[in-house]
Amino acid sequence: MNNPLPPAEELALIDRELVQLDARRLHLLTRRDWLLRILQQPGPAPAPAGWGAAVPAGPPKETSAPSAQNVLLTLGAVLLAVAALAFTLVSWGSMGIAGRSAVLAAVTAAALAAPVPLLRRGLRSTAESVAAVGLLLTVLDAYALYAVGMPDADGTGYAAGAAAVLAAVWAGYGSALRKLRLPLPAAVLAAQFPLPLAALAAQAGPLELGWALLATAVLDAALALRVRAAAAPAAVLTAAALLIGVAESWSAGSVAQALAPAALLLAGAALGTAAAWREPRAWGAALVAGLAAVVALGGLVRPALTDSVRDGAWVALVHLLVALPLLAAVRVSALPAAVRRGLARAGVAVTALVALSAGAAVVPALLARLRVLEEVWAATTPAPAPYAPGAAGVVILLTAAGAAWWLSRVLARPEPAVVAVVLAWAGLFTAPMLLGFPAAAVFAAQLAVTGAAGVFALRSPARGAAIAAAVCALTGAANVSVGALDGRVASFAVWGLLGAACAAGAAYGPAPRRVRAAAAVCAVGYATALLVAAAAVTDLAVVWWALPVLAVPALAVASGPRLGAVRVPVEIAAAGAGALAVALSAGRAGTLALVLALAGVVCAGAAVRPERRAVGWAAGALFAAASWVRLADAGVTMPKAYTLPVTAAALVVGFLRRHRDPQASSWTAYGPGLAATLLPSLLVALDDRSWVRPLLLGLAALALTLIGAQRRLQAPLLLGGAVLAVVAVHELAPYVVQVAGALPRWVPPALAGLLLLAVGATYEKRLRDARRLRDAIGRLR
Repeated sequence: MNNPLPPAEELALIDRELVQLDARRLHLLTRRDWLLRILQQPGPAPAPAGWGAAVPAGPPKETSAPSAQNVLLTLGAVLLAVAALAFTLVSWGSMGIAGRSAVLAAVTAAALAAPVPLLRRGLRSTAESVAAVGLLLTVLDAYALYAVGMPDADGTGYAAGAAAVLAAVWAGYGSALRKLRLPLPAAVLAAQFPLPLAALAAQAGPLELGWALLATAVLDAALALRVRAAAAPAAVLTAAALLIGVAESWSAGSVAQALAPAALLLAGAALGTAAAWREPRAWGAALVAGLAAVVALGGLVRPALTDSVRDGAWVALVHLLVALPLLAAVRVSALPAAVRRGLARAGVAVTALVALSAGAAVVPALLARLRVLEEVWAATTPAPAPYAPGAAGVVILLTAAGAAWWLSRVLARPEPAVVAVVLAWAGLFTAPMLLGFPAAAVFAAQLAVTGAAGVFALRSPARGAAIAAAVCALTGAANVSVGALDGRVASFAVWGLLGAACAAGAAYGPAPRRVRAAAAVCAVGYATALLVAAAAVTDLAVVWWALPVLAVPALAVASGPRLGAVRVPVEIAAAGAGALAVALSAGRAGTLALVLALAGVVCAGAAVRPERRAVGWAAGALFAAASWVRLADAGVTMPKAYTLPVTAAALVVGFLRRHRDPQASSWTAYGPGLAATLLPSLLVALDDRSWVRPLLLGLAALALTLIGAQRRLQAPLLLGGAVLAVVAVHELAPYVVQVAGALPRWVPPALAGLLLLAVGATYEKRLRDARRLRDAIGRLR
C-alpha cells in the first residue's frame, strides 16, 4: 500500500475518521430508538435531544435562570436596604421634619404596595425582594418616630411597643398577600420581643422575665397550629424560661422561696405536655416537661432537707422518688404515644443521673481496699471510705435497680435488666461499708452478696443479666480477696470459701458455658493462692513455694477429660500457675532446674493422652531448660553439652514417628533435632580461630549430607549440605582473599566476565539442570 502521507500523519487521520464513524453510529442508534417509540405509541413522540445538530449550540450553562434571578434580586434588596439605612442615619438631619416624614412614608408605602402588581404579573421573587425592603423600611419608620417624636421615652419600653405594632402590621400584610412567604415569619419573629422587653423595661426580676418568656412561648405554641415556623421560637423561649426556673429553684433558701420557681417550672411542664399531646412527633417536649416537673417538686423539698441533712444524697433521693411515677407512663394507654414516651424517658434520665451520683461512692469504697496491699497480714482495721453517703446512697442504688428491673419486665428488653443487676450489686455490696458496719460483718455481708450474684449468674435464663451478674460476682470476689489480706485467718477463710464456691459453680452443668469457664478459672486461681499462702505460713524460702504450686497443674492434668466443658479454661489457668511456680523458683538455679524438670514431667503426663500430644513439645522444652540451667550452674560452657541431649531425644522421637508413619516428612521428624545442634555449633565455629571445631562440624555435616542422600531424606541432606558449605567457605575465605590480593586487579573482573559468558551460553541447559535438581529435592521426604 503506497501512501504519500508520513506514517504519523496517516495514523492521526485514521483516528479522526474512526471517531467520526463512532459519533455517526451513536447518532443513528438514537434516531432508531426514537423511531421505534413512535411505532409503539399512538401519539407523536418528541424528537430526541440533539437531533439534527452535530455539536451543542453553545457552552453549558453553569447556573440556572431561577438561581441567577434570586441572586440578582437579593443583591438588589440588600443595596436598597443599605441605601435606606444610609438615608435614615446619615442624611436625615439635612431635611425638615415634614420632608423626612413625607419621604419615609412615601418610600415605605411604595415598597409595601409594589408587590401587588408584581404578583399579578407572576414576578413572585421580585415581589419578595421588594416586600423585604418594605418591611425593613417599617423598622426604620419606627426608629425615626422614636428619634424625632419621642426622644425622651424609655428605649426598652418603646422597643416593646414598636415590636408589638410591627408584628401586628406584618401579620396583617402577610395575610393580605398570602403569596408572599416572608411577612408572616417576620411577624412571628417580631412577636417574640414585646413581652420580654416589657418585663425588662419594668425592671422585673428573673422570675418575671421567665413568665414573660413562657407567656410568649404559649402564644407561639398556639400560633404553631397554623404557622409551623412558630414552633422553633416556642421551644427556644420555653427552654430559656425553664432554665431561669431551675436556677431560681436551686438557689431558693426556703420552701416559700421555692414556690414561685416551682410554679414557673410546672407551667412550662404543662406547656410541653400540651405540645406533645397535639403533635405525635414532639416527644421531646414531653421529656422536657417531665424533667421540669421533677425539678419543681424536688426543689420544694430540698430547702427543708438542707437544714437537717447536709449530704446531697438525700436531695438526690427525693428527686428519684419524684421521677419514679414518670416511668409508669409507659403503662397508661390513655396518654398519647408521644406523651408516654417523653415522660418515661424523663423518668429514666433522672433515675440514671441520680444513680450515677450515688454510684460515685462505690468506686472509692472499692478502691479503699487496695490500701491493704501496703502491709499484708498486718491485722489492722481498714479506715472508713473517704466518701460515705450512708443510707441515702444505698436506698438510691436499690431503688434505681428496682425501677430498672420493672422496666425490663414491662418493655421485655434485656438492657434494663443488666442495669438492674449492676445497680443492685453495687448497692448491696457497698452497703456494709457505707453504713459503717464492723469489719467481720462487712466481710460476711459481702461474701453473701458475691455468692448471691454468682448463683444468679448460674441460674438466670437471661444471657445479658447472667453475664452482668458474673462480672459483678468476679469484681466482688476480687475486692473481698484483697481485703482478706489484712489477716491470715481471713485470707484462708475467705479464699477457701470463694474457691469452693467457684468450683461448685464450674461444676453446675445448666449454667452458661462462659460463666462456668470464668468460675473454673477463679477456682484454679484461689487454689493457687491458698497454696502460696500455706507455703508463706511455713516460713520457707520463696524459691521453695514453687513446689506446692506445681500441685495445681498436676491436679489439672490428672483430672483430664473428667473436667468436661471447663477442661480448656482449667488447663489454661493451670498453665498460668505453672508459670508462677517457675517465676517463684527463679532465685536459685538448683531449685529452678528442679521445678522445670517437674513441670516437664507434668507436661509429659498430659501428652500421654492423644488429644494433648502437642504438649509433648512443651515437655521437651522444659526438660531441655532444666538441663541447661543445671549445666549453667555447674559452669559448663561447651554448647554441645546443651544441644546434643536435645538432639538425641528429638531424633529418637522423630525415628519413632517415622516408624509409625512412613509418610511423615523428614523436616517434621528430624529437622528440629538436627537444627538444635547444627545451628548453635555453626555460630560457635564461625567465631572459633581453632581448626578443630570447624573440622569436626564439617565432618558431621558431611556425614549428614551423605546419609540424607542415601536415605533420600530432605532435611539431613539440605541441613548438612548448607552447614558444610558455610564451614567450607569460612575456612577457605582467608586463602581466597590472599590469592585475590596477589593477582592483578584486572583478573577478578575478567574471571567474572568469563563466568557470565559461560552461563549465558549454556543458559537453557543450566536452567534445565536446576529444574531437575529442584524436582529431585522435592521428591525427597
